[in-house]
Amino acid sequence: MTRLQNITVLGTGVLGSQIAFQTAFRGFEVVAWDIDEAALNAAELRFRALVARYIHDDVDGAAAGRAEEALNRIHYSADLAEAVKDADLVIEAVPEAMQIKLETYAALSEVAPAKTIFATNSSTLLPSKLMDATGRPDRFLALHFANEIWKFNIAEVMGTPKTDQAVYDTVVEFAGDIGMVPIEIKKEKAGYVLNSLLVPLLNAAADLLVDGIADPETVDKTWRIATGSPSGPFQIYDVIGLMTPYHIALANPNPRSQAFAKLLKEQYIDQGKLGVATGEGFYSYKKR
Repeated sequence: MTRLQNITVLGTGVLGSQIAFQTAFRGFEVVAWDIDEAALNAAELRFRALVARYIHDDVDGAAAGRAEEALNRIHYSADLAEAVKDADLVIEAVPEAMQIKLETYAALSEVAPAKTIFATNSSTLLPSKLMDATGRPDRFLALHFANEIWKFNIAEVMGTPKTDQAVYDTVVEFAGDIGMVPIEIKKEKAGYVLNSLLVPLLNAAADLLVDGIADPETVDKTWRIATGSPSGPFQIYDVIGLMTPYHIALANPNPRSQAFAKLLKEQYIDQGKLGVATGEGFYSYKKR
């Protein structure tokens, strides 16, 4: 199969913007799509912040101009048909809500060229639950990234029973081309490898908070000291961004999950505290 060249990323939130920027940084032409100009303006600010992060973290010659050059390979669009008209690969990173994803793929299937491969970055939803909405299940799979992908550079590749093997292999190659370590998942599993390990930790932390056992600082301090981990679970929540765990918790009928969703919305999201990206979440990251 021909090497992928033109990449479109749907959604420019925390991970969507990172995926788009990393792909452009590694030399690919990228279209960043979002629902309106306001979202795209916010995306442009995220991309410029990523330039600074790449330089600060000394990523592969970023300080020598490569990070700035990546901006020239990112193109913006709020028109879905325009955004995907030349796409070899569309990476979907819209909010982690089943209905939003299904609606996105229904619209995408009508305007994307026949050649285009679709990949979901969903962290919790099985790709087989989405594949029929794509209209091309043989050219659809999951491609999941960890947050801060320039440092924690895994890309989990997981097909469905209907994914064409050549498509799977092409996406594995693409993951390597953009500087990721491809993690080939042998069997469909919600959470892949990474989140199968991480989510139980985050859920346990949420339960401790909802049940009034300990506050976020205490939970995180305990985890860091006892395990040597650099971050506690609530710090990880802030890095992920609180909208994603909110959508996941809201979709879970478990009373504790519903209570956590309510807490996130009322005490954080409604206050504009969405995590590191907004300068405040469970912790404050505002410059002093």
